[in-house]
Amino acid sequence: MFVARLAGLAVLGPDGESIGRVRDLVLALRYDTAQPRALGLAVELSTRRRIFVPMLRVTTIEPNSVTLNTGTVSMRRLNLRPGEALAIGQILDSRVRIADPDIPELASTDATVVDLGIERNRTRDWTVSRVAVRGLRSRLGRRGGTHVVDWNTVRGLTHSALELPGQGVAQALSQFDGMRAADVANALRELPPKRRMEIAAALDDERLADVIQELPTDDQTELIGRMEVDRAADVLEAMDPDDAADLLGELPDAEAEALLQLMDPIESEPVRRLLSHSPDTAGGLMTPEPLVVTASTTIAEALARARNIDLTPASASLTFVVRPPTATPTGKYLGCVHLQALLREPPANLVGGILDTDLAHLNPEDSLETVTRYFATYNLVCGPVVDEEGHLLGAVTVDDLLDHLLPEDWRETEPQDVTPAAGASS
Repeated sequence: MFVARLAGLAVLGPDGESIGRVRDLVLALRYDTAQPRALGLAVELSTRRRIFVPMLRVTTIEPNSVTLNTGTVSMRRLNLRPGEALAIGQILDSRVRIADPDIPELASTDATVVDLGIERNRTRDWTVSRVAVRGLRSRLGRRGGTHVVDWNTVRGLTHSALELPGQGVAQALSQFDGMRAADVANALRELPPKRRMEIAAALDDERLADVIQELPTDDQTELIGRMEVDRAADVLEAMDPDDAADLLGELPDAEAEALLQLMDPIESEPVRRLLSHSPDTAGGLMTPEPLVVTASTTIAEALARARNIDLTPASASLTFVVRPPTATPTGKYLGCVHLQALLREPPANLVGGILDTDLAHLNPEDSLETVTRYFATYNLVCGPVVDEEGHLLGAVTVDDLLDHLLPEDWRETEPQDVTPAAGASS
């Protein structure tokens, strides 16, 4: 069984109940030439938590699923021990030498690991027996062919070698295709800093910005701090202004100002405005880019704006109506229109005809408790922030609020009463 084919397979209990999906394989690398042992699977539960399932629990591996001999698994988060490594996340794309006399074209040159073949031996242990490698590109730019070789012909696949710079990321990135940013963030957290930075460097600015927004604060500042300053500024520009402001607020003032200076002034201006507010107030919580239209906008156009894929569901739930300009801080705030109200109106009607002018608004200085009570009182997931002159400054969404109500380390700690996946128990 080749490791890359395991990624994404459903993990089932003995009665067919779903437990999660395979995301990687945990290997024990030896310090001698013995075959590495496959210790267990890195399994992602429906709660996004990744747990370790020993290979001894695996009974069958089929094209679409892995079946365990029990539905009871440990719910502890995956935590690699010394001497262990993730096959897909760390070992694939590494460089090795091949001492196989039957493949002379690989002699005295580096090859790239593209997959690992594992099999169960007589003692029922799973070990790496075969390695799929690809020769490096020739001087003419042609990609080398792929060869499957015995483990005993592979040289240089050690923990110390994995710490060397220059490791590729193609195989590691392939597992992130189609994954949500929060899931990619969870995967990156499991990797050592060197590997994390290599993968981050290969992601485009937009994708990396989405991933960073899902990381704990310490990991955010570490990634940004280890980047070249120009790249860090580009990534901050791609982040939502409120998330960029939160991150910059964790950096020393001199570093934050240097990054703001490198950002495009159009992108940095709303971030600076957010930084002028205390982080635990409505002004510090808000996004400066809510859904804003004028009273002369048609229902059809407002609905089209609400369908914008870049808007969160919470932000799309409420359309704010103002006098020009519509960029925050806007002209005079006139009221809002709920998404359900838009759906009930003829497309050609104007938004100004169905304004909700009675909904109370938040002030930028309102405390976290005031904002919480506001959401609970009006059963909202989004609320306007308006200054004393009646200008719309932004909007607070329920996800912004939850980020500040939960403990600062909520992304790193386990909840006390997580419901296990079907068939699993703690």
